[in-house]
Order: sequence, then C-alpha cells, then structure tokens
Amino acid sequence: MELAPHPVIPRKKPVLVCILDGWGENSVKDGFNACHVAKTPTMDSLAAKGSAYYRSVLAHGPAVGLPTDQDMGNSEVGHNALGAGKIIAQGASLVDIALEKKSIFQDAGWQYVKPAFEANTLHIITLLSSGGVHSRYDQLKGLMQGAVADGCKRLRLHVLTDGRDVPDGTCHEYMSTLVQDLATLEGCDAKVASGGGRMKVTMDRYEADWAMVERGWKAHVLGEAPNKFKDPIEALKKLKEGGDSDQYLEPFVIVDEEGKAVGTVEDDDAVVIANFRADRVVEISKAFEYPDFKDFDRVRFPKVKFAGLMQYDGDLKLPANYLVPPPLIERTSGEVLAANGLKTFACSETQKFGHVTFFWNGNRSGYFNENLETYVEIPSDNVPFNQAPLMKAREITAAGKEALRSGKYDVVRVNYANPDMVGHTGDLQATIAACEECDACVKELLDLVDELGGMYLVTADHGNADDMVQRNKKNEPLMGEDGAPLPLTSHTLAPVPVAIGGPTLPATVKFRDDLPKAGLANVTATYINLMGYEAPAEMEPSLIAAN
Repeated sequence: MELAPHPVIPRKKPVLVCILDGWGENSVKDGFNACHVAKTPTMDSLAAKGSAYYRSVLAHGPAVGLPTDQDMGNSEVGHNALGAGKIIAQGASLVDIALEKKSIFQDAGWQYVKPAFEANTLHIITLLSSGGVHSRYDQLKGLMQGAVADGCKRLRLHVLTDGRDVPDGTCHEYMSTLVQDLATLEGCDAKVASGGGRMKVTMDRYEADWAMVERGWKAHVLGEAPNKFKDPIEALKKLKEGGDSDQYLEPFVIVDEEGKAVGTVEDDDAVVIANFRADRVVEISKAFEYPDFKDFDRVRFPKVKFAGLMQYDGDLKLPANYLVPPPLIERTSGEVLAANGLKTFACSETQKFGHVTFFWNGNRSGYFNENLETYVEIPSDNVPFNQAPLMKAREITAAGKEALRSGKYDVVRVNYANPDMVGHTGDLQATIAACEECDACVKELLDLVDELGGMYLVTADHGNADDMVQRNKKNEPLMGEDGAPLPLTSHTLAPVPVAIGGPTLPATVKFRDDLPKAGLANVTATYINLMGYEAPAEMEPSLIAAN
C-alpha cells in the first residue's frame, strides 16, 4: 500500500477536506433552491474561479453503486465512495441481485429464520417506502412472497412511514398498497401489526435519541402504544389529522375486536429488518441481538430468530445473521493513509459522525491505527433541525481550526450536516439559514488554510438543499390545495460541487476536462494527490492533472 510521491504537488500540511452534506449543484436555480437563494459568498467565490478549480461530479445512481440513474444518492453510499475511491455495488443493488437470482432464499440468513415459518410468526420491520435510500417496497414485496412460498403461515408487518425520501403524505398510498398485497398472500395470515413515523419511532441513529427506539420496541414487540386502531389505513388517516408529517407520526398498534394487539413478538418467532441501509437500524438491532442490552428497559426479551436484510456493522458482527452479505470494501483511503504513517483528523456532529468515520472507512468501526487517527464527535441537538438550523457548524469549525493549527495532521476532514438534516424538514427558510451558516464556516476554514500555507478540497455527498419543492415533469413547483408549495424533503439527483485550491497548489495543477461523467469516487484520488502522493491505481482516476 506504499504511496509514491506526486511528481508535481509537494507534500505540504495541512490538507483540508470539507464535506457539505446535502449541498447539490442543481441546474434548476429558482426560489426553492436553498443553495442558490442563500447568501453564500464563499461558495460563490470558489465557483467564480472557473472550471479549472471548480466543477461538479455525479453523486447518484451507478456513479455511487446504485442500480439506476433514478436512484438518489445518500450519505452512506456517498461517504463510501468518497472514502474508498471505488464504485461499490451498494445495498439496494446487492438485494436486487439476490432477489433476482433467488439466492437470498438459499443463503444462511434465510435458512436461519425459516424454521419459524411453519408454527410461529415472521415479523418484518421496515421503512414503508420506495425512496431507495433505506428501503424499497418492491424488495419488501419480494421478501413477503418468498416467505409465503417457503411455508410462512403467519406474517406481521411493523412499518415506519417515510415522508422524507418520498413526498410527505404518500404514507396513505403505500399503506393501501401494502394492505392489498397482504390480502393476496394465500395460505398466510398476513397483517400490519404496528408502526409510526421514521423520525418518531425505531429509526434513530448514532444513539442520538434512544427514546425513539424504545417507542418502536414497545409498539413492535410488546404491542403497546398510545394509539390503537383496528385498521392500519384508518390509523394513518387519524394520525395525520393533527397535521404531522409522515416522518413524525406517533407510534400505533393494530388490535383485534377484543382490543388485543394482533402482532406482538413472542418466543420462537422470526424477526427480519427489511432496510438495506445500516445507520438507522443499528440500535433496534442491538435491542433484538444483545442479551445484556441496557439502553432502555425492554420489559421482556423474546427469544427470536433475528436477522437483518444486511449486516449493519461488520466489526460488531451486527446482526450475526443477515439475508444478503455486505459489500466488501477494502483498501479505503483511511486504511492506505494509515499504512503510510499519515495522520488523519475527522470531525462532525452526531448526525454525520458515522459518515466521516464508519462509512468513510468502508463500513468499518473503530480506527485503522489509533496512533495516527483522531475522531471527534460533536453531540447534535435533540430538536427538529429546522428549529435550530445552525446545528453544530460553529463547534465543528472550531474543532477543525484547532486541528489545522496543531500541525499534527496530514489531512483534516470535516462534515457539515446542516444542508441535509435541515433540508429533510422541508423548511425552506431554515434550510437557507443552514446553507448560509455553512458557507460562513467554510470561509473560516479556508482562510486558515491560506494562512497556514495548505491546500483544500470542498465537496458534498449528495443533493438535498438544492431543491425544496415537489415538481411536475416540467420542473414547475407543485402547490397544495391551500396554494402553498408542496415541500420536498428527500435527496435530489443533482450532482455536487468539488472545489480545490490553496496557496501551495501548483499553478499547473487544475481539473481535467476529460472526465465529464466523474463521480464521488474520483474525489478520493484527488485529495490524495493534494496530500502530495500518487493515488493507488485501483482507485477511480483523480480529477486533477498537471498541465
């Protein structure tokens, strides 16, 4: 893994790699593009340097290992690509292949849960969505049909409504489709048993709010929730009356005529999580997997056959059983830099800390070499992010500046969560404020890089804040019955910016013009070049060349 010196670019500390999470370079520049509307003199000045120092790269679809050009990028696959420098077949693609070949029904994970099909219940916990970021409905349907074909007699669905990766309000459509499909499963008692909104129930990440997971455990496992209904379609209609977004719906349980929950989890049942993305199902997986779990009182711990659609953490071996093997990502940039004795600093707040560490390092927890790597997590606020759109950008900036000034590190990596996390709320004004805050913070970092005589690379992992409204096929904003714009809370298909510079960047080094379809994986070799080294040949080509 030894890196050769770059023939033109000197090894000169520090190199800054800055990720603006959710900042897309959208071709539609109207009043609903928060990145465009926001006052962003820093990003504007970078763009003004022209195509030799500022360009965009693809951050969705096949460029990041997803099946089609209609698949939005996300923070997981984006940081995998940025960290690895390779295009890796990702969760959704792996599941598609396994379902198409039917290998999923022959592999060890399925054989592990299958004994429960005949006399017990198969429970499937999933985000009810076709957003393609955490789950897809066609894959859920394939799993249900496969289970019934393999003799499943009793099936219970525990569903989390989306409204984030798909438009708000579509929960009704998804639920109606699910209920209809369950009715077609001949020979199987198949029902929806519980649910709630993804940002209220079960799908916490990075241990930011264990109460979310506890609400899910109570609903899915114990059959306990403040809202009880006999029909899941009516449940959503009633819960939406309060005006909540799909993603913030309160937990609910479906009960029978006697008021008894129809789908509690019992000993010898099987439980499968049907999300392919890891970050928001790690915590519920721990609750099912670990006998000595202590993060909340489970009340009871049924002895079940538990499996994930994927293995969500390779180092923790979590879960021990899974239906589709994870992508093998080896020789990431973090591993290569550590093998060459180069020191790395990585920082973000809780919401994106796993992205600049775990996902960046190829879905690997911990350090490659603790003596060479420093990871700093800034605790996120536990509030809806549009209520505090500045998030922890200032704290991340302070940590980044301290790392740069220290002179210890060959590369300093920071991620600003604001454009993505505030963008997901659908609040345009708050997202504009988030973008402006990030822009001001980036200026502080770039000014310090100039002062210290370093180099920088500024980029993003996928689009989000660049479009805050639902649109028709002509890209015209859609309005609701009240005349207000319909907010868009999902990621976008937009490419993302990449900017390079710094006082020690040789004048002959500029962006190449022969990589028009470059993606995030091309960024990796680029920042390794800026550090003064040739990138490994197995990585996607660098975006820069010395003319």
